[in-house]
Amino acid sequence: MKSNLDLVNECDNFPYYDDDPAAYNKLISSLYEFVVLGSRRTVGYVQPWVVEKMPWGKNWVVDHDKKRLFPYVEGLSPANFSEQSKVIDETLRTAKGKGAFKVLEKWRNELYTIHGPDQLITMERSGSPLFGIVTYGVHMTAYVNTQDGMKIWVPKRASGKTYGGLLDNTVAGGIAAGEKPFECIVREAAEEASFPEELIRSAAKPCGTISYFSFRDKQAGGETDLLQPEVQFVYDMEVGEDVVPTPSDDEVDDFRLWTVGEVQDALSKGLFKPNCALYLLDFFIRHGILTLENERNYVEIVSRLHRKLPFPTATAM
Repeated sequence: MKSNLDLVNECDNFPYYDDDPAAYNKLISSLYEFVVLGSRRTVGYVQPWVVEKMPWGKNWVVDHDKKRLFPYVEGLSPANFSEQSKVIDETLRTAKGKGAFKVLEKWRNELYTIHGPDQLITMERSGSPLFGIVTYGVHMTAYVNTQDGMKIWVPKRASGKTYGGLLDNTVAGGIAAGEKPFECIVREAAEEASFPEELIRSAAKPCGTISYFSFRDKQAGGETDLLQPEVQFVYDMEVGEDVVPTPSDDEVDDFRLWTVGEVQDALSKGLFKPNCALYLLDFFIRHGILTLENERNYVEIVSRLHRKLPFPTATAM
């Protein structure tokens, strides 16, 4: 049976310096820094084996001594972010055509934004873990207060999807380039759970963010050990007993309305997608279900749900 701290460790598994400085420094020194010109900020970490396999063209500078890489177009201003986006896109399409990375076989034709102090650069979603950039998404927990206590709507992921067969949050999805977090949750709620737009706009409540830093595992699809730092915008939505989510796309098989105890039991058995466990722990903390009195690792869990990432994060979306 997994403890609540085990659930956090399973997802937020990029090492911390204070836990083992020597091991942390060894890992960091092996990684390449992905830098965006114009800001000179590191926006991601790239595994050395990715650097070896990526078909870098003439519009890249790959410095093996300093372990830094960045797109560069002769004669253009470093602040030309649209041209840097084009270079990244062309490189990933070339890599996909060569079959260089399994993760690109799930090409999404959906762009993610690389956020930083000034730049607005985009990248194909499936390529984001190759560059270790911070990705952004939304997660919402829909719940019902019944005569028997609180119950939570829990979907089961479709078997053909990544983490197939595992349990998920009521609604979740990645934020596409140019999309606002709340508009993303409106879209995903309709697509995944058939929730009406007017319900989401009136009942969904923003509850902050969660952040963590993971190594991708085999269940995520594609290569393992790719780096995935994430920031997720969290929402709660209380609904009446007459509101029943139903699948509208191929993301989930079904929904079930579970008591808090049933959800906690499934978490301890590892039945949830790893990152989804974090949102439920956050939900339990905010609703006074998980407290200092009943969880001995309470302070560490609360802290770990809001990890400070080593890259610039969005100042506006």
